[in-house]
Amino acid sequence: MTSLRNRIAGFMILAIVVVIALATLVAVQLVQRPLPEAAVIPVARQIAWNVRFAQTDRAAAEAAGMLFADRPAAGEVRDRSTQRWTRTLAKQGLQNRFVVTEDPQGTTRRISVDLGDGWVILPLPDLRPPRGGWRIFAAWMALIVTGATAVSLVAATRITGPLRILEGAVDRIGRDGVLVPIPETGLPETQATARALNHLSARLKSAMESRMRLVAAAGHDLRTPMTRMRLRAEFVEDDAEREKWLADLAELDAIADSAIRLVRDQVTQGEAQDLRLDRLVGEIVAELRALNYLVTLGPLAALVASADPLSLKRAIRNLVINAATHGKAARVRLRHDGEGAELVIEDDGPGIPEALMERAFEPFFRVDKGRRKALPGAGLGMAIARQILDQLGGRIALANIQPRGLRQTVTLPARIA
Repeated sequence: MTSLRNRIAGFMILAIVVVIALATLVAVQLVQRPLPEAAVIPVARQIAWNVRFAQTDRAAAEAAGMLFADRPAAGEVRDRSTQRWTRTLAKQGLQNRFVVTEDPQGTTRRISVDLGDGWVILPLPDLRPPRGGWRIFAAWMALIVTGATAVSLVAATRITGPLRILEGAVDRIGRDGVLVPIPETGLPETQATARALNHLSARLKSAMESRMRLVAAAGHDLRTPMTRMRLRAEFVEDDAEREKWLADLAELDAIADSAIRLVRDQVTQGEAQDLRLDRLVGEIVAELRALNYLVTLGPLAALVASADPLSLKRAIRNLVINAATHGKAARVRLRHDGEGAELVIEDDGPGIPEALMERAFEPFFRVDKGRRKALPGAGLGMAIARQILDQLGGRIALANIQPRGLRQTVTLPARIA
């Protein structure tokens, strides 16, 4: 969002500066054009009148303050100015010789007129544009850029205000998937955006609660008929048929329980606390070995993470069971990757086709539909594990191992114990 604000501000600054720069350059070009006749002719007439006055009555001219000399005024001769003023004064009827000189500092110009028996020196106004024009232009543009930057930043900040609220609202989504209430303050458009988001949050919360009530009610209502069916199955005389009925009911019960836990975990999570990951992983492996799962424990780095122990244990346990069940055997190791904890779980199973890798986290997903009866589980272990890890700020990645096997890599924020 900051980048969008900067781009909008930059575009506005560029537009303002370009427009003003073009207008200023046009004005500068107009000022630097040849002197207009309205400015030159009055000066030429005044010079012609002074020259005639000096030629007619020199004594009166000296008394009036005119300067006479036997040579042109000292200074650097300006040939181009001399030629231009010679042509201009010729139009006033003067055929004298003229010399335009300038002092070393370039601040004073004089025009010397040859009277035949000497020179009369007259001041010449400098009608050129002021010196240092480019410095003035640079200062003018700097002032424009400064003002345009301030105005553009304020305008861009106001324009992107609602977008910043949206960005902040996404980061404040609670564990239940509902937005945290946003204060309805600030500019009118900001208030309107906050009001709309709060309304959306209320509707989402109502929908989530309704779904929770629906799932809880369905799970509760299913248990009664399932219990009756289990009792009836016990009276089936055929042992093989009875075992099939009881197995199907057990699978149905497992699916119902897993579905209820999946939804419940979306909104409930215990308080986070510091725990030793290496000890937690060791306990999980020991527990699964006692249940006859083939699990091999590798190196375990001493790491500490902040998480709900029950939720994290459930996530890791699901992943290890998945590897030990579908991959025939599981190998577990824990290390510090420089930023956090990296838990690697490998197996010797057939792996997952690359096209189906991301679908492995979908609820009730199985790579081989034909193995639903052969392998236990409801197909929710990976989905539950990923959901818990996401809530803890971690992530999980899957990769196939050559020639056989699957690698599950879990990363979590953690520090060295």
